[in-house]
Amino acid sequence: VAAATKWWRLLLVLSAAGLGAVGAPQPPNIVLMLMDDMGWGDLGVNGEPSRETPNLDRMAAEGMLFPSFYSANPLCSPSRAALLTGRLPIRNGFYTTNGHARNAYTPQDIVGGIPDSEHLLPELLKKANYATKIVGKWHLGHRPQFHPLKHGFDEWFGSPNCHFGPYDNRAKPNIPVYRDWEMVGRFYEEFPINLKTGEANLTQIYLQEALDFIKRQQSQQRPFFLYWAIDATHAPVYASKPFLGTSQRGRYGDAVREVDDSVGQLLQLLRGLGIAEHTFIFFTSDNGAALVSAPKEAGSNGPFLCGKQTTFEGGVREPAIAWWPGHIPAGQVSHQLGSLMDLFTTSLSLAGLEPPSDREIDGLDLLPVLLRGHLIDRPIFYYRGNELMAATVGQYKAHFWTWTNSWEEFRQGINYCPGQNISGVTTHTQEEHTALPLLFHLGRDPGERYPLSEHTQQAAPAGSRDTGETLQHQHSLRPPSPGQVSLEKCSHPEQNWAPPGCEKLGKCLTPPESAPEKCSWPH
Repeated sequence: VAAATKWWRLLLVLSAAGLGAVGAPQPPNIVLMLMDDMGWGDLGVNGEPSRETPNLDRMAAEGMLFPSFYSANPLCSPSRAALLTGRLPIRNGFYTTNGHARNAYTPQDIVGGIPDSEHLLPELLKKANYATKIVGKWHLGHRPQFHPLKHGFDEWFGSPNCHFGPYDNRAKPNIPVYRDWEMVGRFYEEFPINLKTGEANLTQIYLQEALDFIKRQQSQQRPFFLYWAIDATHAPVYASKPFLGTSQRGRYGDAVREVDDSVGQLLQLLRGLGIAEHTFIFFTSDNGAALVSAPKEAGSNGPFLCGKQTTFEGGVREPAIAWWPGHIPAGQVSHQLGSLMDLFTTSLSLAGLEPPSDREIDGLDLLPVLLRGHLIDRPIFYYRGNELMAATVGQYKAHFWTWTNSWEEFRQGINYCPGQNISGVTTHTQEEHTALPLLFHLGRDPGERYPLSEHTQQAAPAGSRDTGETLQHQHSLRPPSPGQVSLEKCSHPEQNWAPPGCEKLGKCLTPPESAPEKCSWPH
């Protein structure tokens, strides 16, 4: 009865969307396209002056554009964990406790990853008979127990980490590339990246993997979930030879042009196979543009403040387009506050499935927004590590802590907000504002340059509501222990010591494959 109820709900939704079906229909295919460090301002449809994204712009014209869509964290790993679990990193364990307001991630020499206790989207979609594949970057742990095929994916082509390197293959090996369980090579070796010219064929390889997967599933008449998590726009940026030197924006623009062309080919294949109207696609990014790599290897965050690693708008507001011909009305712009976590809940709803009931799910079901243009009132919470930094309610955003990065990093040339210095806002010390939050009206001041005065805050009902929503959120929060999740290293990998406050486990933990033994501690 419960299963039938779920399918009837889906039938009603699809009927409202204009799908005339006899009997229980096969659920739609789902494609989530997650870019890496692509900025809100990188799309022509969002105002990028060179207009070098014609396929993505057409996708927006045929679907729905979300100008107020957010990541769940301004860094790769926790953002991806949130997308696939529908839960804030503070709930799914992907946060750090060994440094206040520091983001967590899983580089090569960290041994943690996504906890077994979390239910990931592909694992749940298997209940509706979906074939599942990840193409590209996983970044949720590289040890065998964290492998994508252990968490619901049928297939994987890509890497557990970013394409940094090249390394010396003695103290540190180059990053591996996998096909399913088999390591088929390494970046800079079997999969070359020319750091001098920026040439690499990886985007074309990732495109072909996606095209082949779609064709195979269509031939078997099986619904599919494709998580296309490519990384060409993450420094060091790369593009294949036909695209190098073709952009007005330099090498980063070359990478964007190849991404755009690849999206165009994927959409064209769906049209050619006659399954465009049976395939839901969402295009977005894991966090804002990495301005620390500017100007040559960073994207644009448009009018927004700062970039990756920060919880200012430039670090967390993402380009976002939904596409489902025949169901999502064309040419729509939704001002719904959206989140990467919503893709988890929305995908389950498309499949006729309920989200897990034994845990808090932060993602919303966006189908009423997508199909009927509804707006759902909801807050958005922004964390760095274990600290709630800010929250948005309506058009008001309250900052409870401000911090870009430390003075020590800044003096070394690491700058997350180049050319953007807002006194009292872009601070290099961690400044607490919980007693009187820094409040901005994002409609009038999207760049977060003009904090509202105390008098204006008191007169703004949304300001007090922002604080109220936050207090309620914090009161109900029961964060798990980070456990094995890779927070940040306490030890230098070549030295047998841990700084104050870090507890040594007493033995070295050996990474997989051929990596030499290294000591690291998860806390």
